[in-house]
Amino acid sequence: MSTFLSDGVAVEFDDVGSGDALVLIHGHPFNRSMWRPQAERFSESGWRVVAPDLRGYGGSAVVPGKTTLDVFAADVAALLDHLGIDEVVIAGLSMGGQIAMEFLRLFPERVRGLVIADSSPRTDSAEGSRLRLDTADRVIREGMADYAKEILPRMIAPYNIAELPDVARHVLEMMRTTSAEGAAAALRGRAERPDYVDVLRHVTVPSLVVVGRDDYYTPVTDALFTRNLIPNATLAVIENAGHMPNLERQTEFNEALQQLLDTVSADSPSRR
Repeated sequence: MSTFLSDGVAVEFDDVGSGDALVLIHGHPFNRSMWRPQAERFSESGWRVVAPDLRGYGGSAVVPGKTTLDVFAADVAALLDHLGIDEVVIAGLSMGGQIAMEFLRLFPERVRGLVIADSSPRTDSAEGSRLRLDTADRVIREGMADYAKEILPRMIAPYNIAELPDVARHVLEMMRTTSAEGAAAALRGRAERPDYVDVLRHVTVPSLVVVGRDDYYTPVTDALFTRNLIPNATLAVIENAGHMPNLERQTEFNEALQQLLDTVSADSPSRR
């Protein structure tokens, strides 16, 4: 674990392994520990895995108010500059997927491969924006505990709460311990996020879209829509998983990610 300052904000991160860089961007309301199975797997197989806690989450500093996706993406770019990394495969889940798309929009020359997991490129509807703003007000008013318990069966498939109790405990603990101020700031920012449909239509790097078969928030139809936007993208539907297939079905998720990384490596002149 290390820390650096992004525009004066302390950002905590893990940097493990060596080789070409894979950046893992967590979702809301989680932290970088959600990527532990992937960090362990791929740092041992020839990749340098970088996983930050986004500002407002985990061990990073909390900035109240509103945090838009471009701010998160700029933090990731600043971290890469700090580490001396030019190009990356960037992978994000849920809000992390939207940050990955924003990173691609802002820094296309730095992206060698793209993974969008359980996320949508479309902007919120008016109703969706209102719900995010209402949720931001709620967590400030009530804290994270009740909110975390309420959404746990949406974050992982309900049957996995019983079948995978360690995963359920981990997910609940991440949500329960997230700063309400940090979560609210991100929710306010996402309520006004842009649409990434046109950005994805112009992707030229190897790309993977992943979704849990039983994802409550981003169903398979949404993943199909995203896959069809990206030229030559691959779709992986993870069976017996909800919104967090990287934790619910680690082996299957890792296999899909490995195939994408193999494609990136094959396309790299330095690895031929």
